[in-house]
Amino acid sequence: MRITKVYTRTGDAGSTRLVGGGKVPKDDPRIEAYGTVDELNSVLGVVRSFLDTLPTDVASTLDEILASVQDDLFNVGTELATPADARWEGMYRVGSSETSRLEQRIDDLNETLPALEEFILPGGGRVGALLHQGRTVCRRAERCSLALLEVQPDVVDGPIPYLNRLSDLLFVAARFSAVAAGIPEVTWRNPAKRGDG
Repeated sequence: MRITKVYTRTGDAGSTRLVGGGKVPKDDPRIEAYGTVDELNSVLGVVRSFLDTLPTDVASTLDEILASVQDDLFNVGTELATPADARWEGMYRVGSSETSRLEQRIDDLNETLPALEEFILPGGGRVGALLHQGRTVCRRAERCSLALLEVQPDVVDGPIPYLNRLSDLLFVAARFSAVAAGIPEVTWRNPAKRGDG
């Protein structure tokens, strides 16, 4: 594929085209869903740009994981942008094998971490905080995808389990990066345990 022109002016009136050529408003649930997936992909790109602040082996591990996730997210976005009548034979779709791969990575990273004793707040260094931001955008992408599924039942549900598991992976990756960088995680100060409630 070769893209020779970035702007088309076709969206100036507030509409855009889906895969297959269908025209919808830019606030259509389908656009909201794949646009939020794109936003998540951008956040992960920012995370990767800061990985050089971590020990080399940790940076390499996280970079390999996030590179794979970014590819998956592009495929999720394509699927969400493609109405049922525009799907093609052999179209790549993220499904159970990609979700299982995320689960394996969660288990691998989690093995190295101390047990959770309290809720973790976003923080844990620059990379950790950005991964937490990615986690929250991922949760929003999941909600948007579910909202799309509810109004357009022809939408496949493969992206939803993937996004659900991905948010878990980003949480564990945030903890992994904080521990590797020697930065204390930020925990919720439970009022019942502080004695000031």
